[in-house]
Amino acid sequence: MKNSEQLYKAISERILILDGAMGTMIQRYNFSEEDYRGERFKDWESSLKGNNDLLSLTQPEAIEEIHKKYLLAGADIIETNTFSGTTIAMADYHMEDLVYELNYESAKIARKVCDEFTAQNPNKPRFVAGSIGPTNRTASLSPDVNDPGYRAITFDELRIAYKQQAEALLDGGSDILLVETIFDTLNAKAALFAIDQIQEERKIEIPIMVSGTITDASGRTLSGQTAEAFLISVSHLNLLSVGFNCALGAKQLTPYLEAISSQSEFGISAYPNAGLPNAFGQYDETASQMAEQVQEYLEKGLINIIGGCCGTTPEHIKAIADLANNYEPRKIGQLNNL
Repeated sequence: MKNSEQLYKAISERILILDGAMGTMIQRYNFSEEDYRGERFKDWESSLKGNNDLLSLTQPEAIEEIHKKYLLAGADIIETNTFSGTTIAMADYHMEDLVYELNYESAKIARKVCDEFTAQNPNKPRFVAGSIGPTNRTASLSPDVNDPGYRAITFDELRIAYKQQAEALLDGGSDILLVETIFDTLNAKAALFAIDQIQEERKIEIPIMVSGTITDASGRTLSGQTAEAFLISVSHLNLLSVGFNCALGAKQLTPYLEAISSQSEFGISAYPNAGLPNAFGQYDETASQMAEQVQEYLEKGLINIIGGCCGTTPEHIKAIADLANNYEPRKIGQLNNL
């Protein structure tokens, strides 16, 4: 892949900045049902409001504008607007047939703005991470408390869905594939298996980021793994980075980053929420408050990639980018505890 060399060079030289929340920024536009539908989907059979991935087709200017704001804030890597871009998640809107187009067009939008910014400053190349979310199904757990053996999805169904998404993201111009917000590692294994198949078929090496989510103070993923167990479960592939995002604020994430940073030869990524949500589900943590907490990661040399998840904005990313500029990245390729 043409930008891989630049990417690996960049991550060895400095801490890379990932963008912030897409959903938080989309909310600022107050799009109506009609805005989501646009002209093309005005007669669609089901409600489309809330299908943020669809905005890449119906409101592409807004998605482009959000990407630009994050790049202006200092982001090195921007995520495609494809968190729910699988046939499994799109079934809620009866849009399974649009999955390839949604991912392809989302990647193209991100590619366009990245190329514009790289052209302006070739010493700071910008990269597109194809966002692959966890889907709304879990392969490890039963959704029916009365039938613990039941599964709403199979490994193979997940693999097929992830493969279609990943191929479209690559075709649209993604430099990286980011398997993110992993609450069930078996889902992630299906995604990684699909990506590995693509690597073999296309005879390419794809930079892969893997990001799990610790769901509560027990320090485990939803399917019950500790941070260390999660790391071991995904380390069979040669990854660009492994880390955590979402669910927790920066401060709460520190011990789990410490746990994997000392055990991994890959890059370590973190993109926490802007604190924990308040009673109304809003995130109150300011950019400076978040940066102050992220400083601990930097001082301890825990990370190679840092960004923001729920509640974060370009302001948060700028504060983090300005701070990270003063620190060396964690050394990759050697276990920190040896």
